[in-house]
Amino acid sequence: MIPLRDRNPSSTRPVVNVALIVVNTAAFLYELTLPSRAEQAFFMLHALVPARVEYLLSGPHVSLQAAALPFLTSMFLHGGWLHLIGNMWFLWVFGDNVEDRLGHFSYLCFYLFCGFGSGLAHVMMNLGSNVPSLGASGAISGVLGAYIVLYPRAKVLTLMPLIVFWFTVELPAFVILGYWFLIQFFSGITSVGNSMGGGVAYWAHIGGFVIGVAMVKIWPSRPQRPRFFSPAY
Repeated sequence: MIPLRDRNPSSTRPVVNVALIVVNTAAFLYELTLPSRAEQAFFMLHALVPARVEYLLSGPHVSLQAAALPFLTSMFLHGGWLHLIGNMWFLWVFGDNVEDRLGHFSYLCFYLFCGFGSGLAHVMMNLGSNVPSLGASGAISGVLGAYIVLYPRAKVLTLMPLIVFWFTVELPAFVILGYWFLIQFFSGITSVGNSMGGGVAYWAHIGGFVIGVAMVKIWPSRPQRPRFFSPAY
């Protein structure tokens, strides 16, 4: 299932959401300018490596900056065009309404908080792994978790497969996002014990989503206003 757009107008322009998309895209375009060896070194420095965090706790092998800074920088890096486009598409579809409810600055803090939390969940489930993890999906998972709490019945126009054909249907957000979370959860369960391999950081997705669900209930939000603005698609 691929969400195309939601039927959920906003009362404000999603300036922070757009800025996050621009920053992520700009960072990826910078990655493309790097030679192969320099790109690998760049990822090892700025992506999140669970073993590096473990080394920090167990002895003086890694500096605090080298272990902690990637919790932030890894949120803005991507491993390929599909990785970037998939993440930015979900952020575009669902992030504007969460920003509208929380307010611009509060939304940015919420996004970063979920990103840090998802990184911590990934590290805890992959202790000892030297595989670098990168991408905005953990933070975006937090946004999805917030959306399912705030707008569970919002209609989402969704592209659905039927054998070799595709069709569109409107589904409530809790169906789309609930299905997405279940995929991440069961995939995460089956990935336990394979922390040294590569692949999708399912536990970052799971952790980010759960944090988003829990924290949006107590996160400061702005007073509700009449919803009159809906982004053009």
